[in-house]
Amino acid sequence: MRRALLFFAAFLATGLAATTPSRAVDAPFEGNLVRLSEILGSLHFLRNLCGETSNQWRDEMQKLLDSEKPDAARRAKFIASFNRGYRSFEGTYTKCTASASEAIQRYMKEGESLTREVTGRYGN
Repeated sequence: MRRALLFFAAFLATGLAATTPSRAVDAPFEGNLVRLSEILGSLHFLRNLCGETSNQWRDEMQKLLDSEKPDAARRAKFIASFNRGYRSFEGTYTKCTASASEAIQRYMKEGESLTREVTGRYGN
């Protein structure tokens, strides 16, 4: 799990904004960043539900926004995706269960995979 956290941190520290093209057309990694935003929202809810008492995942989302420096419409899209991830589990789980723990593991793996793909293909 710590390895996945390091991958998230490395991704957010890469400063993909430097590789971001003009916004006339979405960048090829845009869908991955939107999905990563949703995963961060899900992790923010689930990890806190299961005993983590921090804003780590919200902070990671802020780092993503800071590195991308999106215009207002794109920022709203990322935030809506984060909130969708959070709310999708908020309506399902009221306590930490084996299923919630499994969801955490799946999202950590998916987030790590997305991070590797984006930084490997588009990072500098």
